[in-house]
Amino acid sequence: MNKVIVIGCPGSGKSTFSRALQNLTGLPLYHLDLLYWNSDRTTVSKEVFCERLQNVLLLDSWIIDGNYGSTMEMRMAECDTVFFLDYPLEVCINGVRERKGKTRSDMPWIETEDDEEFLEFIKNYNTQSRPKVLELLEKYKEKNIVVFKNREEADDYIKNKVK
Repeated sequence: MNKVIVIGCPGSGKSTFSRALQNLTGLPLYHLDLLYWNSDRTTVSKEVFCERLQNVLLLDSWIIDGNYGSTMEMRMAECDTVFFLDYPLEVCINGVRERKGKTRSDMPWIETEDDEEFLEFIKNYNTQSRPKVLELLEKYKEKNIVVFKNREEADDYIKNKVK
């Protein structure tokens, strides 16, 4: 395991799992949100984002945390391992609500209020984004793919993983 992507619905705990995995493996961790967002809540251009991502993909080892459907296949093609946090909607909604007001190493600002557009994206994830993820997982089924259905499975993986 040298090139890892961690994907799943927003609020599923991708960044938390990625940090725990980094602690176990020592692999460098890159958060897509930090490649895409500026601290003033503006975004970089698509070209800049793709260039930043491409620079990470060229490295010998990494963990990349995040979805960004437009670049998911690019990352899946380059990785050797995929962790898909495939959790129920309520778990993800609660995850987003629980992180409100907290400093996060994967975001350049503190979320202080509900973003209704973002919550709507999460509510539609299982019907709009998840089918595309499943198609890519099928296309790249030769990769080491680990699907967790709940937080306990992910926690058990981390607890039982040997360095």
